[in-house]
Amino acid sequence: MENSNHYDAIVIGGGPAGLTAGIYLSRARLKTLILNEGTIGGQMVLTHEIANYPGVESVNGYQLSNIMKKQAMSFGCTIKANILIADIHLSGKEKVITLSDGTRFVAEAVILSPGGRSRTLGVEGESHFKGRGISYCATCDGDFFTDKEIVVVGGGNSALEEAVALTKYASKVTVVHQFDEFQAFEHAIEEARTNDKVNFIMTSKITAFRGDENLKSVDITNIQTGAVSDFKTDGVFIFIGYVPNTEFLKGKIELNQWGEMIVANDMSTSVAGVFGAGDSVAKRFRQVTTAVADGTVAALAASQYLHQLKAGKNARPSLVSN
Repeated sequence: MENSNHYDAIVIGGGPAGLTAGIYLSRARLKTLILNEGTIGGQMVLTHEIANYPGVESVNGYQLSNIMKKQAMSFGCTIKANILIADIHLSGKEKVITLSDGTRFVAEAVILSPGGRSRTLGVEGESHFKGRGISYCATCDGDFFTDKEIVVVGGGNSALEEAVALTKYASKVTVVHQFDEFQAFEHAIEEARTNDKVNFIMTSKITAFRGDENLKSVDITNIQTGAVSDFKTDGVFIFIGYVPNTEFLKGKIELNQWGEMIVANDMSTSVAGVFGAGDSVAKRFRQVTTAVADGTVAALAASQYLHQLKAGKNARPSLVSN
C-alpha cells in the first residue's frame, strides 16, 4: 500500500550540501525531508581527516557528517538514509518522489544534491587501499604525503595540474599515463615537464595495488609490451575524471554533456522549484566548503520560492533555460 507524505521541501542527497540545505530549511521552520540512498555524509565520510574546514583544526569526515546530521535533526529535519528512489516527478507545482517500497513523498520545492564519485581504475586492491594510500583529492590529502614519493594517474588538465601542486609536499611525483601524449592544455603540460620533481611513465597503466594495511607498491604494466614492473610508492592520486550521480535525473532537468546539473547563481535548475547543490553541479572546484556554500544558497533560494508560493505571488521563474 502506498503512503503519501507532504513536506515543504525535500532534499535528495545527504552529503555536506544536502545536510547544510536541511539545516537552513528546517531552521526556517519549513517541513523538510532529506532522502539519501547511502550512508549520510556522502564522499565526506570516506575522508580520514579534514584539515581545511574553517573553524575546525582537524576532524574526521565521519565525525563532521554526524555533527551536521545532528544539527539538521535538532531543527526538526527528517532524515531517511539507505533508501532507493524508484521514480521522481519534478514538473508541476508539486514534486513527487517515489521510493522502491512504494512510499511517496510530495513537496513544492526540491533540492538535488546527489553528489558524485571520482572515476576509479577498477583494478585489484583499489577498494582496499582507498584512504590507506590511494586518494582522489590532492587538496584534501596532499599534506599527508610530505617528503614522500607518490604517483599521479591521468593525463588531462586535472592530473597534470594536481601533480605540480603535489610537489609542494611530495619529494617526487611520478605521472603514469596510458597514452604517449597528454590530453591537457599546453601550459599545463609545460609546467609539469619543467618541474624537477615530476617524472613520467607513458603508455602504461596501474594494474594492481599492493601492500598490507597501507599501500606499499603498484604494478605498472606497459601497454605496448605487456611488461609488468613492481613500483614502490607511498601513495597514489587518481585523476581520471569525475562521475556525477545524476543518472536518475536524465530528462528531468537540464544536464550538460558530462551529466552535471546546470544551475543559475541562485542554484535554480531548468525546472521551477527545483534547485541543485554540491558535487553534481557543473563547476570547477569540489570541496566540502564549496558543497556547504551551494547548500546554503540553494536553501535560501528555495525558502524564498516557497514564501512566494504561500503568499500567492508568482514565484521567481527558473533562471536556466533548456
